[in-house]
Amino acid sequence: MIGVDGLTVEFSGKTLFSDISFFINENDKIALMGKNGAGKSTMMKIIAGVQKPTRGHVRCPKDGVIAYLPQHLLTEDHCTVFEEASKAFDHVFALRNEMQKLNEQLETRTDYDSQEYMELIEKVSELGEKYYALEDVNYDAEVEKTLLGLGFRREDFSRPTSEFSGGWRMRIELAKILLRKPDLILLDEPTNHIDIESVIWLENFLLNKAKAVMVISHDKAFIDNITNRTIELTMGKVYDYRANYSHYLQLREERRAAQMRAYKEQQKTIAESKLFIERFRGTYSKANQVNSVERMLEKMEIIEIDEVDTSALKLRFPPAPRSGDYPVIVEHLSKKYDDHVVFNDANMAIQRGQKVAFVGRNGEGKSTMIKAIMGEIDYQGKCGLGHNVKVGYFAQNQASLLDPELTVFQTVDEVAEGEVRTQLKTILGCFMFSGDDIDKKVGVLSGGERTRLAMVRLLLEPVNLLILDEPTNHLDLKSKEVLKEALLAFDGTLIFVSHDRDFLQGLAEKVFEFKDKRVIEHFETIDDFLLRNKMESLKEIEKRG
Repeated sequence: MIGVDGLTVEFSGKTLFSDISFFINENDKIALMGKNGAGKSTMMKIIAGVQKPTRGHVRCPKDGVIAYLPQHLLTEDHCTVFEEASKAFDHVFALRNEMQKLNEQLETRTDYDSQEYMELIEKVSELGEKYYALEDVNYDAEVEKTLLGLGFRREDFSRPTSEFSGGWRMRIELAKILLRKPDLILLDEPTNHIDIESVIWLENFLLNKAKAVMVISHDKAFIDNITNRTIELTMGKVYDYRANYSHYLQLREERRAAQMRAYKEQQKTIAESKLFIERFRGTYSKANQVNSVERMLEKMEIIEIDEVDTSALKLRFPPAPRSGDYPVIVEHLSKKYDDHVVFNDANMAIQRGQKVAFVGRNGEGKSTMIKAIMGEIDYQGKCGLGHNVKVGYFAQNQASLLDPELTVFQTVDEVAEGEVRTQLKTILGCFMFSGDDIDKKVGVLSGGERTRLAMVRLLLEPVNLLILDEPTNHLDLKSKEVLKEALLAFDGTLIFVSHDRDFLQGLAEKVFEFKDKRVIEHFETIDDFLLRNKMESLKEIEKRG
């Protein structure tokens, strides 16, 4: 059992949260929820021991192990993927090596009656007890199984980690955490950098093999599938629910409704009390009653209503100008980099108004196909846009194209047209830009903030073909809901790449699967495709195991 006792964090004269206490039990699977800025990541860093609170402490058993996967990694190394993942067992290998050295000493020494010899025997016995108590594990097999589950291929094992992108390096760190089998795993947005198949594998691992888990995630399906408890951090306090995310939402609404009733009743009492004081102040016969009511008001603890997002914004794209019947046509398209073939002889025809999803493992060519459609790369074959196509394109590098000298508000104001201009502050609020944030210059924003701003800007432009490459990576649950509702109502053509299953569901009517250097067309909804492939993926994982 891990105890969080009286945690308080204060900075710049403000209190982020105060006097927070709770226990984490073995096999708890906890979703840590709260609005952006509520202190979720700070709380997780304190539990992980990488940040100190202003007051309070975290109690962990003597031999307890807490493992933490942050949102962003800053590590650099020159190992291979397999060597780096194997570092999860460094403590075991170190124990084994020390035992071997001590046993070698015992074999060569002859001072059997000396104090030093007896201490050596005791040390060997103590280490042996620890070592042989460990589970008998084929460490290489465990590393291989975990790396394959997280999307690596066997040929990747011998490649240096320096050749991999940040997202893949994040997976290596995740593999090390899972292999250590800690008492508590802390995961901050773990699904941002892994594909659907790997998310399913991770869910299966956390549910069936991990001990306690605490996760921050904006992937609703992921947290619903793995959690049995939800801790909400709001207004500097915590509320603890023995429920998964969906059930927690219902319970939270019930709590807030009760709060609102109590708040209104209290406000009514306050108003009546103040009226009584004003009416009878100076009346001798009522002096004691007036004093009593005043003392009651002074001692009264004012009921606070938990912060709640009241924006019921239904954002719609501007009407799409009419395009030709086929906005995107691809014929016999092939692409390779040197000797590496990404895909070969790909064909697709996307009709006006269709919503299609590109799915497949990372590295199979989804983003490459989008770049070909946009004319950003060379290729063999035919690939082009149809008549009168106006493209709205969102990619991860989209944020770098924003003007750093403009403010957040100016960035969206310059593309907004018509009535929507009256809602710009509300729209920005839905994407986590509130208060003074809208006056910040783009140049001082973080990468995630720029990405969200690029998405808002795209939502306001009149286009008839939307191409979105991983649009939800930096969005919270509310922002994703706003975006999804807008996309469902969009009357143009939509192509998107995403590994967020909750976001995908109900959104696409056709699927192009990128697999084994081919592009396979599936005439089914994304829901049907995911249902079918989830079972296949789990079977594949069992075969690998």
